[in-house]
Amino acid sequence: MGITYFKSLSAAGFAATAISYGPGRVGFGLFVPEFSTTFSMSATAVGLVSSLGFSGFLIALLIAQALLERRGPEAPVLCGLGAATIGIGIVTVAPNVPVLAIGVFFAAASAGFAWTPFNDAVHRKIRDVDRPTALSEISTGTSLGIAGAGLAAMIMVYTGVTWRSCWAFFMLASAAAFVANWRALRQVEKAPDVTATHRWRSLWAASAVPLFALAFVYGTTSAIFISFAAKHMSQRGGVPGVDVAATPALVFICLGAFGLVGLLAGRLRQGLGLVWLLRLVLLAGVGSVLLVAAAPNTWAGLVGASGLQGVHIMVTSAILAFWSERLFPGLPARSFTAALLASAVGSVLGPAVAGTLYDTHGAELMFVATAALPAILLTVLRDRHIQETPA
Repeated sequence: MGITYFKSLSAAGFAATAISYGPGRVGFGLFVPEFSTTFSMSATAVGLVSSLGFSGFLIALLIAQALLERRGPEAPVLCGLGAATIGIGIVTVAPNVPVLAIGVFFAAASAGFAWTPFNDAVHRKIRDVDRPTALSEISTGTSLGIAGAGLAAMIMVYTGVTWRSCWAFFMLASAAAFVANWRALRQVEKAPDVTATHRWRSLWAASAVPLFALAFVYGTTSAIFISFAAKHMSQRGGVPGVDVAATPALVFICLGAFGLVGLLAGRLRQGLGLVWLLRLVLLAGVGSVLLVAAAPNTWAGLVGASGLQGVHIMVTSAILAFWSERLFPGLPARSFTAALLASAVGSVLGPAVAGTLYDTHGAELMFVATAALPAILLTVLRDRHIQETPA
């Protein structure tokens, strides 16, 4: 039975995160050049719409936790994939920025609904030895979702297909993932009722502070990269030998492809230890945004920045999943939700501030300032701060 659940939950979670964290979460950033042209958007407007989308993610996290505790994992996951289908559909037909923003809000909200419930299901239905692998596979569904979205954008550039047609395709894929998850999650019952001791305040332990700090910095850094990296590289002329319009597609294809390293996150933790794995993903975050600033129109800069960001996003996502589950084994979904809430706060604040900085002081300064966040965390974290035992 454990093997059956391992396969079905890993596959269902992979599909859910591929849609919700692929076109649902990064689709706006991937198509920013097209949206900017169609709707005459400034960098400040791009940052505000992106932040609105991530606020949908934050709100959905809270709703998902309530649904999970009352109805089990099926309800929030299906709500998320339903939100993705509706939001992507709204973007497809959006006539102006306000309607576009509404669509982005619902599409990005899908990520808040559709991931954390799997932490609960995996904790209760999969053997302890297999949990890190299952959680890594689920979180890394994002990689293929992002790479697939990038491939669709590449096809758009070289075939003349419109961006609206690409988003219509994303909507159909989201509907298919909805059906697949409905079939897989029907057999997973809701968890026993949470007792009074298992309230949110139980998560405010000193040992969890590094977890939440990592989540906040990760959310801020990745959201800024997703929102502005492709835009900046396109404005700097792209890379030699490739149509400038294909630059965003290349960025996100590389991001998704290198992000497949996240599948090894569980093994990397066992081999390197959590402390060194954290240091490496923070370095990847620093290097990624610095390369966008330093070499935006070179192959080394594009592949290096996108690849490092892919590793940063996917491995950190997996770390948040299994680290929160280890620190709070009695609260697997709620602790992961708390970590993602910290990430979501960074994702909401980051693009809005970065967009204004982009317009007033230039892209290079904005990306350097972004790199300072993971660099500072890397500097202040010490071995003694990192714990994997229950808080």
